[in-house]
Amino acid sequence: MAAIALTIAGSDSGGGAGIQADLKAFSALGVYGASVITAVTAQNTQAVTAVHGIPLDVIAAQIDAVLSDLDVKAIKIGMLATPEIIGTVSEALFGYQGPIVLDPVMVAKSGDALLASDAVSALRDSLLPRATLLTPNLPEAATLLESAQAAGNEDMLRQGDALRALGANAVLMKGGHGAGDICHDLLLHEGAPLTLSAPRQKTANTHGTGCTLSSSVAAGLAKGYGLADAVTRAHSYLQDAIKQADGLQVGHGHGPVHHFHPWWAA
Repeated sequence: MAAIALTIAGSDSGGGAGIQADLKAFSALGVYGASVITAVTAQNTQAVTAVHGIPLDVIAAQIDAVLSDLDVKAIKIGMLATPEIIGTVSEALFGYQGPIVLDPVMVAKSGDALLASDAVSALRDSLLPRATLLTPNLPEAATLLESAQAAGNEDMLRQGDALRALGANAVLMKGGHGAGDICHDLLLHEGAPLTLSAPRQKTANTHGTGCTLSSSVAAGLAKGYGLADAVTRAHSYLQDAIKQADGLQVGHGHGPVHHFHPWWAA
């Protein structure tokens, strides 16, 4: 029987991030993907030119339709855009007992905002305590904590612990916005902190990296891997997807990573 994961996120018309990236990652990692679309974006590798939120009753209906029929083993939550959407998703997930990976999507790779400024507190209060794993990049972690961006590993450790204190079961602090030739991700969970390091890759084609990492972790959890194992596998998969990204040659801006690199060469 196929493992099933659900993504609750926005649609990226360019195909590199959001729902599209999540479903590609699920499929590449051997997991059946279901989806709930929270917003439709007009987006490519260069910009987000329009965002249309899905009506709240339709978002709730999508979640009910999936969870009432499919045996969803893990959920990834991405772009939610507004406090109202956040509240709707939180209410619709009441009673769900499986793992939830929360990617606090705030800004697109192009720099365009994907989360309203008044939605940050709603995300922090309503969904962060529900998260089995929270996956912020450094600017997102700083915004959630209303603090300065982490400047190094010690700051990342302190901020990860602070986010856990707000209710998240575990936090994966992503170091892609940091400095240096080596990129460090830091997993804060019930065990000792786990550092995942990789050489910083010289490419502009990193559109959808955050979506891909969080959905890859959700895929691993859906398949029954422990949290640290799922995160480690997802990290390795994403690094390889970034290595193969330049070969895709999609768009004229920040191109997508290569989700299907194990199956066909770009």
